[in-house]
Amino acid sequence: MTRPMMTKARIGVGVVALVAAFAAHAQSRGELLYSTHCIACHTTQMHWRDGRAATDWPGLVAQVRKWQMAASLSWNEQDVLEVARYLNDTIYHYEPGARVPVAWRKRVAGPGGG
Repeated sequence: MTRPMMTKARIGVGVVALVAAFAAHAQSRGELLYSTHCIACHTTQMHWRDGRAATDWPGLVAQVRKWQMAASLSWNEQDVLEVARYLNDTIYHYEPGARVPVAWRKRVAGPGGG
């Protein structure tokens, strides 16, 4: 292999590594929404306080819905669930979706439930 070809090969490997690293650190939609719209008022300390309002998965979803409405964000149900999922995965660790009402799942999945 010639020197220019080896240089191109190294650059190609470097680009692939950078793309893979970026993909590994990409934020979820829930994290993006939360960090864009909620983090100004809701630091992680708020979620760790005693007497938090959300005590289970449905309560967490209800709190996300309540505060997005209070902030006039006009999120759809999928956005609410994505933010709740992000918070649950990173902070709360409730049993997700175990008691989510069927009506919510239908709204997220669309007509026909799938």
